[in-house]
Amino acid sequence: MLVNPDPSRSARMTDTPLRIAIVGGGLAGLLAAVLLQQQGVRDLVLFEARERLGGRILTVGADGAFADPTLAATDRFDLGPSWFWPAVQPQLDQLVDALGLQRVAQFEDGDMMVERASTQAPVRMRAQADGAGSVRLAGGIASLVAALSVRLEPGCLRTGAVVRGLRRVDGHVEIEVESTSGEAGTWRAEQVLLALPPRLAEHSIPFEPPLPPELARRWRDTPTWMAPHAKYVAVYDTPFWRDAGLSGAARSGRGPMAEIHDASVPGGPAALFGFVGVPATVRRGVPEDVLRTHCRAQLARLFGERAATPLADVLKDWALDPFTATAEDAESGGQHAAAPPKAAHEGPWAGKLAGIGSEWSRDFPGYLAGAVDAAIEGVRAAVARLG
Repeated sequence: MLVNPDPSRSARMTDTPLRIAIVGGGLAGLLAAVLLQQQGVRDLVLFEARERLGGRILTVGADGAFADPTLAATDRFDLGPSWFWPAVQPQLDQLVDALGLQRVAQFEDGDMMVERASTQAPVRMRAQADGAGSVRLAGGIASLVAALSVRLEPGCLRTGAVVRGLRRVDGHVEIEVESTSGEAGTWRAEQVLLALPPRLAEHSIPFEPPLPPELARRWRDTPTWMAPHAKYVAVYDTPFWRDAGLSGAARSGRGPMAEIHDASVPGGPAALFGFVGVPATVRRGVPEDVLRTHCRAQLARLFGERAATPLADVLKDWALDPFTATAEDAESGGQHAAAPPKAAHEGPWAGKLAGIGSEWSRDFPGYLAGAVDAAIEGVRAAVARLG
């Protein structure tokens, strides 16, 4: 929780400003904080609006309960990003090595199931292996969050801290922050790094003075990856579909899930997960328990009646998450968009504000690797500005 209620507000206003403030506690924000501290920048604070770290990285345990991302575990399943590709994303792969995390190759042995329409029965087809080499992490992608958070010095993290405004004053930026319990505080920083999606930043944070109109437009027009999506996970005691020679992969034109994969933990509980193909605007009118019932029915059609009774199942609709999605995201197709400009090159915000979230990555916008890429580049530029 934010621990700077009104009594400490004046202290933050009169103290020497922070060197850097980071807005957003997902992969990009956490990595940026670790890298800055490694380079000697210790007067920094990271503000995360949620009560948890991780951002769009979210896992559940075998019981279907949301898991604390700062605690390492092996029996976790991803409701956010699930994969990365070491052959084409070397920076992220190197980070995984540096943090001592264990990779898990995506299980692909066996056939896949395909249902083309509601009028056609599912058919079994030979699956084509992913030539790019999809890899997961033991314990889920949240193991990145756990490994990075323990490397941060105590006191630099503020969860449940919603940034309500950024104001350019004299030689610094004033940051208006409100805790989830309603406590308000004002901080000052020499620089602010935005480790959240461009569209969300432009939508939810008032800037005084306003951002340059073209920069604001570019940020607003950048779709947030995963914002219109929903993911469903069903947990089982064993991966029984493998006994039938199935990989756990499926494609469907009937739904509600359009794409399904095996998410089992080697030597641990088994799971299937799927991307819900029902548009976000339609999902709003469907109660969650109804949608989960349809997901279980679909798994039973594809993998047999045993799939209809998971030990636990959970649905995460990212379009309903106010710290991920805006109303515009519900209308988007959820594609990976080209990166917008990271910062203003002139005017009052030049040298004081920069985007370091995944969508600002030139090479991997929206991906986990994009968060790593953007954070590394953002820290390099920020340190250079500090002199």
